[in-house]
Amino acid sequence: MRRTALLASAALLTGLLPWATARAADDPPPTPVDRFEGEVPFASQPAEGIFTWGSDADDPPALRLAARTDAPEGGKVLGGSYDISGYGGFTHDFAAGEPAHDWSAHEGVRLWWDGDDSGRKIAFEIKDGGANGEASELWTASFTDDFTGWKQIRIPFTDFAYRTDYQPVGGIDHVLGLKEMWGYAVTLPVGVKGDFAMDGVELYGRADQSLRASVTTDAVVHPVREGATARVKVVLSTTGSAPVEEPVTVHYETSGGTAEPGRDYTPVSGTLTFPAGSASGTARTVAVPTRRDKAAEPAETVPLKLTVTGAKAPAETPQVVIDAHGLPYLDPKLPVRKRVADLLSRMDLAEKAGQMTQAERGAVGAGGDIAAYGLGSLLSGGGSVPTPNTPEAWARMIDGFQLRARATRFQIPLVYGVDAVHGHNNLAGATIMPHNIGIGASRDPQLAEDTGSVTAAEVRATGIPWDFAPCLCVTRDERWGRSYESFGEDPALVESMETMIQGLQGRADGRDLKRDDKVLATAKHFVGDGGTAYGSSTTGTYTIDQGVTTVTRQQLADIHLAPYRTAVRRGIGTVMPSYSSLDITGDGRGAVKMHARGDMINGELKGRMGFDGFVVSDWNAIDQLPGDYAAHVRTAVNAGVDMMMVPYGYKDFAGALVDEVEAGRVSERRIDDAVSRILTEKFALGLFEHPYADTSGAAAIGSPAHRAVARKAAAESQVLLKNSGNVLPLRKSQKVYVAGSNADDLGNQTGGWTLTWQGSSGNVTSGTTILQGLRRAGGDVTYSKDASAPTGGYDVGVVVVGETPYAEGVGDVGNGHDLELSAADKAAVDRVCAAMKCAVLIVSGRPQLIGDRLPGIDALVASWLPGTEGDGVADVLYGARPFTGQLPVTWPRSGAQLPINVGDASYDPQFPYGWGLTTRTAVPKGGAATLRALAVAAATAERAHAGRTGRELVTRARLLVQEKADGHLTEAVAKPFADADHLLLTGRYGKAVEKLAEAYRAA
Repeated sequence: MRRTALLASAALLTGLLPWATARAADDPPPTPVDRFEGEVPFASQPAEGIFTWGSDADDPPALRLAARTDAPEGGKVLGGSYDISGYGGFTHDFAAGEPAHDWSAHEGVRLWWDGDDSGRKIAFEIKDGGANGEASELWTASFTDDFTGWKQIRIPFTDFAYRTDYQPVGGIDHVLGLKEMWGYAVTLPVGVKGDFAMDGVELYGRADQSLRASVTTDAVVHPVREGATARVKVVLSTTGSAPVEEPVTVHYETSGGTAEPGRDYTPVSGTLTFPAGSASGTARTVAVPTRRDKAAEPAETVPLKLTVTGAKAPAETPQVVIDAHGLPYLDPKLPVRKRVADLLSRMDLAEKAGQMTQAERGAVGAGGDIAAYGLGSLLSGGGSVPTPNTPEAWARMIDGFQLRARATRFQIPLVYGVDAVHGHNNLAGATIMPHNIGIGASRDPQLAEDTGSVTAAEVRATGIPWDFAPCLCVTRDERWGRSYESFGEDPALVESMETMIQGLQGRADGRDLKRDDKVLATAKHFVGDGGTAYGSSTTGTYTIDQGVTTVTRQQLADIHLAPYRTAVRRGIGTVMPSYSSLDITGDGRGAVKMHARGDMINGELKGRMGFDGFVVSDWNAIDQLPGDYAAHVRTAVNAGVDMMMVPYGYKDFAGALVDEVEAGRVSERRIDDAVSRILTEKFALGLFEHPYADTSGAAAIGSPAHRAVARKAAAESQVLLKNSGNVLPLRKSQKVYVAGSNADDLGNQTGGWTLTWQGSSGNVTSGTTILQGLRRAGGDVTYSKDASAPTGGYDVGVVVVGETPYAEGVGDVGNGHDLELSAADKAAVDRVCAAMKCAVLIVSGRPQLIGDRLPGIDALVASWLPGTEGDGVADVLYGARPFTGQLPVTWPRSGAQLPINVGDASYDPQFPYGWGLTTRTAVPKGGAATLRALAVAAATAERAHAGRTGRELVTRARLLVQEKADGHLTEAVAKPFADADHLLLTGRYGKAVEKLAEAYRAA
């Protein structure tokens, strides 16, 4: 049937059934919001207009005003097409320079939608309060496209829920006031190409008191020990705190649930009345007595049904929960293995599947599905934060989720996870460390441990016991958008920095996990994620991330598996497989996704390495496996993945897993193994005894002591690549001209995974920019971002340039990124360095191609992504601390050299792996004879296992070589120089000095 015919049929039906669509006589007339006849332009704030948005460059939809003969209203509709991988949609914002709109007289908002029966949800969001449409509070609802042709969608304002996964200003009052509305937004479906059309957005109906008054309870779940009395507080709330104009009554009754009335509790019923004139916040209490018996029992529920007249009823029925008691798994005196065995023996298949399921906090809303599906874990993805984004709000949110888990039979606590990859980077005001590439540049294992300790303390103080870090990837191609998540290109360097695991978890035997300043750590991404070949990715527009790593078995063992052997020895609690595929030459399997490689997860990790923690998948990673969804589930579980990160598909996963077990395609033994591993870590974390947040350490978040560690890390991460004429360190007496895009930008300085997944430029959190650090150090500093200010009269210039933030494959070279400085950065370097002596700092997640400008630059510093403490960068620039950092990756001369790594047969970089000038002391004197003597002494130290002495001897030799080779590095120098640093990290001190002597002779 043609859509025009459908419309005609709809009109006929409306005539026959006037009550279906006609408005009541006393309803106000509909108020148009959008007619899409051209009255609202495609424009963005501060003007009124419609604009698109998305998670990356290809996710915003294409929009057009299209003439349609079947338009429900007028002659045009808003149409468009979309192909969204992350998120995308469009917004109509009202003009910021005009008063906000008052929608409070209406029942709701309605619109026409041209359905294609896709079954997908369309999110519709409205913007309430605040300064403008982009600084408003967001309230969301949705409808399902389960029809064909035009249909008018009605969404009462009572259906809108406060958006929990994102609020642009951290929320305002959490009340849908409707008196200051700034527009709406539509979020389109993800993962499928599609077209859409909509028309006639308008306000309809008349508001009633139930829109302004609501009844809530102080909590949805009220746990109580057997024999105690639960007290449920019933609260009246009104929009704008105005008293109610009409009485509100609440009838209550205990009914249903798993507890037995008269035996487990005393039934209660009655009516509460809030008379006309009752103020917002007025509360009444319902008491529910429970009864004691001597039997050991799981938890039992007592729903308290509320029937409300005159106000909006609670979204959920509150429950009294009589706590589980007397069962062996609840006894903290028993060994963990016995507690696990007892609990596992009591669980049914659905409960076990729930423990293997991890959902995103934004997907579970208020959390009702936590108990409904017995979820084992929640996470916050990058940028998924509570409102407001404060330590207290994090703790309240997670406590609220843990409270939901108390409504399950065995009250198994959730384990909540977060990507705290360089500090508690989702939390505003947290201490943000340098990214791992900077930690690798420090060559300081104690510093790596200290940064892990600070991160763990800040994460646990917000109620989070699990960190998806550290990344143990060995980055082999700097075109990879995740290069900065790696400690470096040498597995020996990565292994040396795994002291961070002890900073996060404490001692290797797990005894410290119960502490309020330690968290469960995650080694990721197993295995080979840093070795993917350029051009091998099949994920969207990615070029290298999530691609294919092709290696021999020996290369796999030596380069990519080695860091995981160390992690297992260090007691790592969880491991996350990689999105990437592994192709082992000669095994005949070709490229296989890591989440499907049972030979690696079950065989290598759990078998040969003896890993006894649990394996958690990456975000929706099983969706990349071949076959249908059931095949995805059984393949990953059978391969050894114990918990599945299925952020928004948790219901589908849990159901599919149960089906696969019942069909015999996944064994119950495999399920029991997975759940045992998960429960073991939950017991080790002390969550059964203390499921709620211990916020005693919250005062230390972002504290001077924690920032001092980050400041030291920022200083030690700086690598001095060139220093002609000893331009650095600066002197306080000098007049310094500062320029460049990254001199005064905290967002660029902290990089991706800072407050949001991709990070962003600007003042994203609290901290000190490099420019502010220079000024705080007492320098005579003038700043001109683009170097447009006059350059005369200065002693030295400092130009801070580099990258803007990105994360994962979004940052891959070839996906809108390259390794070149921007035109503005190049211009700033050229202008300043032509006018005065200059030092150029490159703030980036990976090396930048600078060779064509290197002759004109006096000093060059690889600053990496130093975090929030720009004071640390200023410390080395002004000499308060010496430059001591060394390159964790090879710095190429050109993009044509990539990939280039230490140990390559052909190796002629701009700067070799391990290079790093120092301003600590005068360079040791001597030549070939000195190096021979150092080699003998280093070999002696190696035989005596005198590591500290051996490292000091190799460092002296390295400084001698750098002094001679600086400015004329050749392949004959670079190759043995880089090899020497690898030998140093593997404890072969004598051989390291011999290699340095070879480099010295070639220089």
